[in-house]
Amino acid sequence: MIILANDGISEGGKIALQNSGYDVVTQNIEQDKLIDYINQNNVIGLLVRSATKVRKNLIDQCPNLKLVGRGGVGMDNIDVEYAITKGIKVINTPGASSSSVAELVFAHIFGGIRFLYNANRNMPLEGDSHFKKLKKDYSAGSEIRGKTIGIIGLGRIGQEVARIGISLGLNVIGYDKFVESIVVKVGPFNGEYINIKIDSTDFESVIANSDFISLHVPAQKKYVIAKREINKMKKGAALINAARGGAVNETDLIEALEKGQLSFAALDTFENEPKPSIKTLMHPRISLSPHIGAATVEAQERIGLELAEQITSLLGKE
Repeated sequence: MIILANDGISEGGKIALQNSGYDVVTQNIEQDKLIDYINQNNVIGLLVRSATKVRKNLIDQCPNLKLVGRGGVGMDNIDVEYAITKGIKVINTPGASSSSVAELVFAHIFGGIRFLYNANRNMPLEGDSHFKKLKKDYSAGSEIRGKTIGIIGLGRIGQEVARIGISLGLNVIGYDKFVESIVVKVGPFNGEYINIKIDSTDFESVIANSDFISLHVPAQKKYVIAKREINKMKKGAALINAARGGAVNETDLIEALEKGQLSFAALDTFENEPKPSIKTLMHPRISLSPHIGAATVEAQERIGLELAEQITSLLGKE
C-alpha cells in the first residue's frame, strides 16, 4: 500500500506509516504529472500541504485513491466535499501547527515595533558608514505590553495567538462570525493554569480599537482587509497576515503604509504566491516571510505523526 507524501512528511510520520505496513514515497511529483504517477503506482493515499492541488479532475481520474491528507489546517487546495462524495476519506491536522503559526505572528510583531525588518536590511548596507544615523532612525521603538491585539478568526491558531498575547500583557479582543466566545488556558502559574474568557465582539470594533490586527481566517473570495477597513483602523496600527494570501488587498496596504495610516505590516502569505508582487516584497515597512507559519521542526513532527495515526485508523494496517 503506497502513500505519496507529495509535499513531504516528517521522519517520525514516515516511520510510523512504514511500521503499519505502508510504503511511503516522498518524491515531489509535478502537478501536471501527478495523476499519471498515482495511477501507474497504485497510490492509495495522497498527502499534501499547501503546494499540491487536489481538484475534481484528479479525484475523477484516480479511482484507486482512498485518502487525501492535508498536513496543516486549511484545505482550500482540496475539493473536500467532492472527494467525500466519491468515497475518498479527507483528513487534516488542525491543531498541530497552531503554536508555530502564533509564534511567528509575534516574531513579526516584535520585529515591527523595534524596526528589525528594516534594520536587518540596512545594517549590512550602511552599518559601517552611517551607524549613528541608523541608531537614531531606529531608536523610537515601542514595548508590546499594554497594547491591544485584535484577532480576526478565533479558531485554534487565533486562540493560541490570544494565549501568547495575554501572557505578554496585551489586551486581547477578537472577532469570529462562527463563535460567540472562547476560553483560553493560560499558564502555568506555580503549576496551575487559569482560564480566560474572550467574547467575540463585532468586526468593526476590533478593526477600530486594535494596535495590532492579526488575521486567522480560511481562504476568502473577497478581501477581509482593504481600503475601507484600513481607513477605520487606528492611525499607526499594524497588520499581520499569517493566514491566507488574498485576505489582504496588498495595493491598498502599500498605499496605507505610504500615507502613514499603518506603521508597518507583516506578511507570511501573499496574493500571488508563489510570485508575490515586487512592490510588496521591496516595501521598507513590510516584514516578510515565505509562508513558513507551520514550518517548524516540532510542528512538522506533530503533523506527520498525526497524519500517520489517522491513516492507520481509517485504512488499517497491512
